Amino acid sequence: MMEEEEPGTPHFQRLISDESVSSVQSSDSCDYHHTEIFAQLPSSLAHRQQQHDLHPDDEQRMLESSVPPQALLVCMKIKRHIHSERAERWQQKHPAGSWDSWRKKQQITRRHLKEHISQKLSGLLLWGHTLHKIQGRFGVGVKAYFVFLRYLLCLNVLYCVIIGGSVLTPTLMFSEKPVSNQTFGFKDIFVGSGVLEGSHSPVFHSFYARGSLDFPCMNIPILFLLGMMSVLLLSIIMVVRRTGVGYKHVWLTGNRFSSNLSYKVFCGWDFSIQNEKAAALKHTFISDDLKMDLEEQKFHEDVQKRTIKRWIQLILLRVVLNILVLLLLAGSFILIYYTITESHSQKYQNLDWIQSLLLEYLPPVTMTIVNYVLPHIFSEMSKFEDYSHATHLNLTLIRSIFLKLASLGIYLFFFIRSPDPKQKCPENAFGKEMYKLTVFNFLESFFSVFCVAYPRMLLVKRCLWLKQKLGLPQFDISSNVLDLVNSQTVTWVGVFYCPLLPAISAVRLLLLLYIKKFTLIHCCVRAQRIFRVASSSVLFHFTLMLGLFMSVIVLGVNINRFVPGGCGPFEGNRSVFNVTAQCVETLPAPAQSAISYVTSNAFAFALILAEMVILTSYMSRGRANSKAIERWKEMLVMCSSDKRFLAKKHNTMQRQKTPRNKHVQH
Repeated sequence: MMEEEEPGTPHFQRLISDESVSSVQSSDSCDYHHTEIFAQLPSSLAHRQQQHDLHPDDEQRMLESSVPPQALLVCMKIKRHIHSERAERWQQKHPAGSWDSWRKKQQITRRHLKEHISQKLSGLLLWGHTLHKIQGRFGVGVKAYFVFLRYLLCLNVLYCVIIGGSVLTPTLMFSEKPVSNQTFGFKDIFVGSGVLEGSHSPVFHSFYARGSLDFPCMNIPILFLLGMMSVLLLSIIMVVRRTGVGYKHVWLTGNRFSSNLSYKVFCGWDFSIQNEKAAALKHTFISDDLKMDLEEQKFHEDVQKRTIKRWIQLILLRVVLNILVLLLLAGSFILIYYTITESHSQKYQNLDWIQSLLLEYLPPVTMTIVNYVLPHIFSEMSKFEDYSHATHLNLTLIRSIFLKLASLGIYLFFFIRSPDPKQKCPENAFGKEMYKLTVFNFLESFFSVFCVAYPRMLLVKRCLWLKQKLGLPQFDISSNVLDLVNSQTVTWVGVFYCPLLPAISAVRLLLLLYIKKFTLIHCCVRAQRIFRVASSSVLFHFTLMLGLFMSVIVLGVNINRFVPGGCGPFEGNRSVFNVTAQCVETLPAPAQSAISYVTSNAFAFALILAEMVILTSYMSRGRANSKAIERWKEMLVMCSSDKRFLAKKHNTMQRQKTPRNKHVQH
């Protein structure tokens, strides 16, 4: 029950003055932390008094107030009572009809059903418990890698469903090709030759020729085109959406966002935990979060202490290191291009199958060695640039991204620039190269674990001097993420000419998940420095988006390069999109006019104008929201300063009042 204020008691209101703002920076503004002022503040007294029942007058005043129940300084039981009483009063004043009552019940039912379904679906996520344990043992950064791997696996499974339903199944049902009698060789698995390369295998482009399904608007070429366009459109939507959502989260919790450490210490624990393992994991999460906060604060303090001389030295050092990075990248690109030209040289003809296999895999091996060595060099170089741990990781990731995507671009540029004139089906030849890269990426991951990491772990455990010198490595997040981005880019580039490549990639990613889990648990140690994963996760998806755009560009170049179609569903056509001309001619005149307008320059111009208007409106809304957020942040800072000021005033008045009471008693 609230007590009435005495006449001599000061009435504390919100003070907006220069004194209240400057009180935050005063030396004695935090003296109340060491006093009993919190026990004497009106809010504390009210909180203790609300443990009992409210006075009827106070309860009536709260019921008639417009303050939401969650903003009242009362216990949860009283808040629920006030909420129910207000709802009953509102229903009495505004009696709802049967239709409104039924609609409201349906809304509540749909909301509860949606929450229930979302909870069930979240529980059905693959390897949820495993990822939770990985986060507890190795940090949130390693978990982000496995979440990213799971996302790519689900994406490739979705591609398999689309291609299987729109391309593979109709081709198998209406195919008129006889069964092949060609034998299957061991080398064919690694290079995609032999029975896999022929027109009787569904792996490559030449298998999907026009069969008995030959209607104007329902045939294999149109289904093939629609299926591949659906895969690319779905990829663009999902990758751009995932990147945008992550960027929005990083923007809201950016560099200026800081959480109170006391809040994490006193309010971060989940008291519903009853399992010892879950409690240990939660304890690890909180301690890692606190370590990241303290490390970031220490780094910012060190940055503030830098002198002008130190800044000049640091800038010069960074310029020199970036020039060295560019030289290393240029040298690696020259080496990759040289190995590609040598592997396709005509002077290596009379070789056995082992030498021929090694020669064909010479460019991927060179790319793998370069992509393995240089990121480690970049990581060691960035340590001298004196960045924070998160910036150090992101900078290494950006340099490695440029290295991997550029090396893949050089590889693709060679096949686009120098086609083999002896190839009867250049589409199959290009798909075979992407197939070889996918298989080699899996072999590289497999042998790096079971031929390098695992034997190293056994030697370190058995030899004490090796344990002191080498030790177990940490899980390299940037390198492993770039391997995923590189392999997924290869899948997007080659899916048009090797339609079963998403299925092969899905199997590879599934095996890779268990291989990396084995490596992490048995061959790696926990990182000593933990970093925030929000910005790096956005960078992961941004690199994936760059790989997707690179794939779209390569696909557009290849569509124009393979003219006329030598094999496959578009055989004999001047362009891939010519297969839709016969279908459009059979449509009614209004539909033909609409399609003609949609594909015209006038519609493209109107679409660009509409996009500009929409983007301008979104940018204006974003600026308005950012200004509103800044004002709210300023209001929170002002409220905090006012509370400190009022508490200090209250403490001062109590100190002045105590000697007077003692003097009166004497």
